Amino acid sequence: MLYLIGLGLGDPKDVTVKGLEIIRKAKRIYLESYTSLLSVGKEKLEEFYEREIIIADREMVEQDSDSILQDAAKEDVAFLVVGDPFGATTHTDMILRAFQKGIPYKVVHNASIMNAIGCCGLQLYRFGETISIVFWTEDWKPDSFYDKIKTNKSHGLHTLCLLDIKVKEQSVENLIKGKKIYEPPRFMTVSCAAQQLMEIIEKKQSQGDNDLAYSEDTVCVGLSKIGSDDQKIVAAPLRRMTMLDLGSPLHSLIICGGLHPIEKEMLQMFAEDSGCLFPSAEEAT
Repeated sequence: MLYLIGLGLGDPKDVTVKGLEIIRKAKRIYLESYTSLLSVGKEKLEEFYEREIIIADREMVEQDSDSILQDAAKEDVAFLVVGDPFGATTHTDMILRAFQKGIPYKVVHNASIMNAIGCCGLQLYRFGETISIVFWTEDWKPDSFYDKIKTNKSHGLHTLCLLDIKVKEQSVENLIKGKKIYEPPRFMTVSCAAQQLMEIIEKKQSQGDNDLAYSEDTVCVGLSKIGSDDQKIVAAPLRRMTMLDLGSPLHSLIICGGLHPIEKEMLQMFAEDSGCLFPSAEEAT
Protein backbone atom coordinates (compact mmCIF):
# COMPACT_ATOMS: atom_id res chain seq x y z
CA MET A 1 0.00 0.00 0.00
CA LEU A 2 1.09 3.56 -0.73
CA TYR A 3 0.08 5.87 2.08
CA LEU A 4 0.00 9.64 1.59
CA ILE A 5 0.07 11.15 5.06
CA GLY A 6 -0.50 14.79 5.96
CA LEU A 7 1.73 16.10 8.74
CA GLY A 8 -0.09 19.33 9.56
CA LEU A 9 1.68 22.66 9.87
CA GLY A 10 3.59 22.82 13.13
CA ASP A 11 5.78 20.32 14.94
CA PRO A 12 6.07 16.51 14.68
CA LYS A 13 3.18 15.99 17.12
CA ASP A 14 0.70 17.45 14.63
CA VAL A 15 0.56 14.13 12.77
CA THR A 16 -2.70 12.24 13.41
CA VAL A 17 -2.75 9.09 15.52
CA LYS A 18 -3.72 7.12 12.40
CA GLY A 19 -0.81 8.63 10.46
CA LEU A 20 1.69 7.92 13.22
CA GLU A 21 0.62 4.26 13.46
CA ILE A 22 1.16 3.83 9.71
CA ILE A 23 4.54 5.60 9.78
CA ARG A 24 5.87 3.35 12.54
CA LYS A 25 4.88 0.21 10.62
CA ALA A 26 5.84 1.24 7.06
CA LYS A 27 8.77 -0.39 5.27
CA ARG A 28 10.00 2.90 3.79
CA ILE A 29 9.16 6.50 4.68
CA TYR A 30 9.64 9.50 2.38
CA LEU A 31 9.28 13.19 3.29
CA GLU A 32 8.32 15.49 0.43
CA SER A 33 10.50 18.54 0.93
CA TYR A 34 9.80 21.21 -1.65
CA THR A 35 6.12 22.25 -1.86
CA SER A 36 6.22 23.26 1.82
CA LEU A 37 8.37 22.88 4.92
CA LEU A 38 7.83 22.07 8.58
CA SER A 39 9.25 24.37 11.24
CA VAL A 40 11.47 21.48 12.39
CA GLY A 41 14.03 19.41 10.56
CA LYS A 42 14.13 15.79 9.46
CA GLU A 43 16.03 14.78 12.61
CA LYS A 44 13.20 15.93 14.90
CA LEU A 45 10.70 13.92 12.87
CA GLU A 46 12.89 10.81 13.03
CA GLU A 47 13.27 11.21 16.77
CA PHE A 48 9.51 11.42 17.32
CA TYR A 49 8.50 8.78 14.76
CA GLU A 50 11.36 6.48 15.81
CA ARG A 51 11.97 5.73 12.14
CA GLU A 52 14.48 6.68 9.45
CA ILE A 53 13.14 9.11 6.84
CA ILE A 54 14.23 9.53 3.21
CA ILE A 55 14.08 13.09 1.86
CA ALA A 56 12.14 13.27 -1.41
CA ASP A 57 13.13 16.46 -3.22
CA ARG A 58 11.52 17.83 -6.38
CA GLU A 59 13.87 15.90 -8.65
CA MET A 60 12.99 12.57 -7.00
CA VAL A 61 9.22 13.18 -6.88
CA GLU A 62 8.85 14.51 -10.41
CA GLN A 63 11.52 12.51 -12.26
CA ASP A 64 12.14 9.39 -10.21
CA SER A 65 8.78 8.55 -8.63
CA ASP A 66 9.31 4.90 -9.64
CA SER A 67 11.91 4.58 -6.88
CA ILE A 68 9.29 5.69 -4.33
CA LEU A 69 6.66 3.33 -5.71
CA GLN A 70 9.05 0.38 -6.02
CA ASP A 71 7.59 -2.70 -4.30
CA ALA A 72 4.70 -0.63 -2.90
CA ALA A 73 2.30 -3.31 -4.15
CA LYS A 74 3.99 -5.79 -1.77
CA GLU A 75 4.96 -3.59 1.19
CA ASP A 76 3.79 -0.41 2.89
CA VAL A 77 5.39 2.84 1.73
CA ALA A 78 4.59 6.12 3.52
CA PHE A 79 4.86 9.42 1.64
CA LEU A 80 4.75 12.31 4.11
CA VAL A 81 3.48 15.73 3.08
CA VAL A 82 3.53 18.96 5.10
CA GLY A 83 -0.06 20.15 5.53
CA ASP A 84 -2.55 17.97 3.66
CA PRO A 85 -1.59 15.52 0.88
CA PHE A 86 -3.80 17.30 -1.64
CA GLY A 87 -2.30 20.74 -1.03
CA ALA A 88 -0.25 20.39 -4.23
CA THR A 89 -1.04 18.84 -7.63
CA THR A 90 2.25 16.91 -7.46
CA HIS A 91 0.68 14.54 -4.98
CA THR A 92 -2.31 13.90 -7.21
CA ASP A 93 0.20 12.89 -9.87
CA MET A 94 1.76 10.42 -7.42
CA ILE A 95 -1.64 8.77 -6.94
CA LEU A 96 -2.19 8.54 -10.69
CA ARG A 97 1.18 6.87 -11.13
CA ALA A 98 0.36 4.38 -8.38
CA PHE A 99 -3.04 3.64 -9.95
CA GLN A 100 -1.40 2.98 -13.33
CA LYS A 101 0.93 0.48 -11.69
CA GLY A 102 -1.90 -1.28 -9.86
CA ILE A 103 -0.66 -0.09 -6.46
CA PRO A 104 -3.42 0.53 -3.88
CA TYR A 105 -3.27 3.76 -1.90
CA LYS A 106 -4.81 5.46 1.11
CA VAL A 107 -4.77 9.10 2.20
CA VAL A 108 -4.53 10.37 5.78
CA HIS A 109 -5.64 14.01 5.86
CA ASN A 110 -4.45 16.81 8.11
CA ALA A 111 -4.64 20.59 8.51
CA SER A 112 -3.19 22.76 5.73
CA ILE A 113 -2.75 26.47 5.15
CA MET A 114 -5.96 26.32 3.08
CA ASN A 115 -8.09 25.84 6.18
CA ALA A 116 -5.78 26.98 9.00
CA ILE A 117 -5.84 30.45 7.42
CA GLY A 118 -9.18 30.94 9.21
CA CYS A 119 -7.19 31.68 12.40
CA CYS A 120 -7.01 35.33 11.35
CA GLY A 121 -10.78 35.70 11.66
CA LEU A 122 -11.69 35.76 7.98
CA GLN A 123 -14.43 33.26 7.19
CA LEU A 124 -13.29 30.40 4.96
CA TYR A 125 -16.38 30.38 2.76
CA ARG A 126 -15.67 34.01 1.85
CA PHE A 127 -12.38 33.14 0.07
CA GLY A 128 -12.15 33.03 -3.72
CA GLU A 129 -9.50 31.39 -5.89
CA THR A 130 -6.09 30.99 -4.27
CA ILE A 131 -3.07 32.40 -6.12
CA SER A 132 0.70 31.87 -5.98
CA ILE A 133 3.19 34.75 -6.05
CA VAL A 134 6.69 33.91 -7.28
CA PHE A 135 9.97 35.75 -6.85
CA TRP A 136 10.51 38.29 -9.61
CA THR A 137 13.80 38.73 -11.41
CA GLU A 138 15.12 41.76 -13.23
CA ASP A 139 13.65 40.61 -16.56
CA TRP A 140 10.84 38.27 -15.45
CA LYS A 141 7.91 39.75 -13.53
CA PRO A 142 4.82 37.56 -14.02
CA ASP A 143 1.53 39.07 -12.87
CA SER A 144 -1.09 36.88 -14.55
CA PHE A 145 -2.63 36.19 -11.12
CA TYR A 146 -3.79 39.83 -10.97
CA ASP A 147 -6.96 39.00 -12.93
CA LYS A 148 -7.84 36.32 -10.38
CA ILE A 149 -7.52 38.84 -7.55
CA LYS A 150 -9.77 41.20 -9.51
CA THR A 151 -12.38 38.49 -10.07
CA ASN A 152 -12.35 37.58 -6.39
CA LYS A 153 -12.67 41.23 -5.44
CA SER A 154 -15.63 41.76 -7.80
CA HIS A 155 -17.47 39.04 -5.88
CA GLY A 156 -16.46 40.46 -2.51
CA LEU A 157 -14.15 37.51 -1.83
CA HIS A 158 -10.77 37.37 -0.12
CA THR A 159 -7.63 36.14 -1.94
CA LEU A 160 -5.14 33.84 -0.26
CA CYS A 161 -1.66 34.34 -1.70
CA LEU A 162 0.76 31.44 -1.34
CA LEU A 163 4.31 32.78 -1.39
CA ASP A 164 7.26 31.34 -3.28
CA ILE A 165 9.66 28.79 -1.84
CA LYS A 166 13.01 28.16 -3.52
CA VAL A 167 14.60 24.95 -2.25
CA LYS A 168 17.35 23.09 -4.11
CA GLU A 169 17.12 25.44 -7.12
CA GLN A 170 19.88 25.78 -9.71
CA SER A 171 21.07 29.01 -11.29
CA VAL A 172 20.52 29.34 -15.04
CA GLU A 173 24.29 29.13 -15.57
CA ASN A 174 24.67 25.88 -13.61
CA LEU A 175 21.54 24.46 -15.22
CA ILE A 176 22.94 25.08 -18.71
CA LYS A 177 26.31 23.61 -17.75
CA GLY A 178 24.64 20.59 -16.12
CA LYS A 179 26.32 21.27 -12.79
CA LYS A 180 24.53 19.88 -9.73
CA ILE A 181 25.20 23.06 -7.75
CA TYR A 182 22.21 24.44 -5.87
CA GLU A 183 21.36 27.94 -4.69
CA PRO A 184 20.77 28.64 -0.97
CA PRO A 185 17.09 28.22 0.08
CA ARG A 186 14.92 31.33 -0.28
CA PHE A 187 11.49 31.98 1.18
CA MET A 188 9.31 34.88 0.07
CA THR A 189 8.27 37.23 2.86
CA VAL A 190 5.00 39.11 3.24
CA SER A 191 6.83 42.41 2.65
CA CYS A 192 8.39 41.14 -0.61
CA ALA A 193 5.01 39.94 -1.89
CA ALA A 194 3.39 43.25 -0.92
CA GLN A 195 6.11 45.21 -2.75
CA GLN A 196 5.48 43.21 -5.92
CA LEU A 197 1.71 43.71 -5.58
CA MET A 198 2.28 47.45 -5.21
CA GLU A 199 4.44 47.51 -8.33
CA ILE A 200 1.67 45.80 -10.31
CA ILE A 201 -0.96 48.43 -9.50
CA GLU A 202 1.55 51.22 -10.13
CA LYS A 203 2.11 49.77 -13.61
CA LYS A 204 -1.64 49.44 -14.18
CA GLN A 205 -2.18 53.07 -13.18
CA SER A 206 0.60 54.26 -15.49
CA GLN A 207 -1.24 52.48 -18.31
CA GLY A 208 -4.41 54.41 -17.53
CA ASP A 209 -6.23 51.64 -15.68
CA ASN A 210 -8.22 53.19 -12.83
CA ASP A 211 -10.43 50.16 -12.15
CA LEU A 212 -7.91 48.38 -9.95
CA ALA A 213 -8.34 45.06 -8.14
CA TYR A 214 -6.90 46.60 -4.98
CA SER A 215 -5.13 49.76 -3.81
CA GLU A 216 -2.38 50.67 -1.39
CA ASP A 217 -5.11 51.13 1.22
CA THR A 218 -6.65 47.68 0.78
CA VAL A 219 -6.67 45.81 4.07
CA CYS A 220 -4.39 42.76 3.97
CA VAL A 221 -3.38 40.11 6.47
CA GLY A 222 0.17 38.85 6.81
CA LEU A 223 0.80 35.51 8.49
CA SER A 224 3.92 33.60 9.44
CA LYS A 225 4.56 30.11 10.83
CA ILE A 226 0.87 29.29 11.10
CA GLY A 227 0.34 26.22 13.26
CA SER A 228 3.42 26.82 15.41
CA ASP A 229 3.55 28.24 18.92
CA ASP A 230 5.15 31.45 17.70
CA GLN A 231 2.89 32.16 14.73
CA LYS A 232 2.31 35.81 13.82
CA ILE A 233 -0.76 37.49 12.34
CA VAL A 234 -0.81 41.16 11.37
CA ALA A 235 -3.58 43.11 9.63
CA ALA A 236 -2.60 46.33 7.85
CA PRO A 237 -3.10 48.26 4.61
CA LEU A 238 -1.06 46.93 1.69
CA ARG A 239 1.32 49.91 1.79
CA ARG A 240 2.24 49.07 5.40
CA MET A 241 2.71 45.39 4.56
CA THR A 242 5.69 46.36 2.40
CA MET A 243 7.54 47.43 5.54
CA LEU A 244 6.60 44.73 8.03
CA ASP A 245 8.95 42.02 9.27
CA LEU A 246 7.02 38.91 10.31
CA GLY A 247 10.12 36.92 11.12
CA SER A 248 11.09 33.46 9.93
CA PRO A 249 9.20 31.51 7.23
CA LEU A 250 6.80 30.29 6.06
CA HIS A 251 4.73 33.39 5.20
CA SER A 252 1.30 33.83 3.62
CA LEU A 253 -0.64 36.93 2.59
CA ILE A 254 -4.36 37.61 2.29
CA ILE A 255 -5.85 40.42 0.20
CA CYS A 256 -9.20 41.16 1.82
CA GLY A 257 -12.41 41.49 -0.19
CA GLY A 258 -15.69 42.61 1.31
CA LEU A 259 -15.57 42.37 5.09
CA HIS A 260 -18.37 41.13 7.34
CA PRO A 261 -18.70 43.11 10.60
CA ILE A 262 -17.46 40.11 12.61
CA GLU A 263 -14.45 39.79 10.29
CA LYS A 264 -13.64 43.47 10.87
CA GLU A 265 -13.89 43.00 14.60
CA MET A 266 -11.54 40.02 14.44
CA LEU A 267 -9.02 41.86 12.24
CA GLN A 268 -8.88 44.69 14.79
CA MET A 269 -7.36 42.13 17.18
CA PHE A 270 -4.43 41.74 14.78
CA ALA A 271 -4.20 45.34 13.54
CA GLU A 272 -0.70 46.74 13.38
CA ASP A 273 -2.28 50.18 13.84
CA SER A 274 -6.03 50.13 14.48
CA GLY A 275 -6.22 53.81 13.63
CA CYS A 276 -5.31 53.17 9.98
CA LEU A 277 -6.87 49.73 9.50
CA PHE A 278 -10.41 51.15 9.27
CA PRO A 279 -11.35 54.81 8.88
CA SER A 280 -13.53 54.91 11.98
CA ALA A 281 -14.55 52.93 15.03
CA GLU A 282 -18.11 52.77 13.71
CA GLU A 283 -16.97 51.02 10.50
CA ALA A 284 -14.88 48.54 12.46
CA THR A 285 -17.99 47.34 14.32
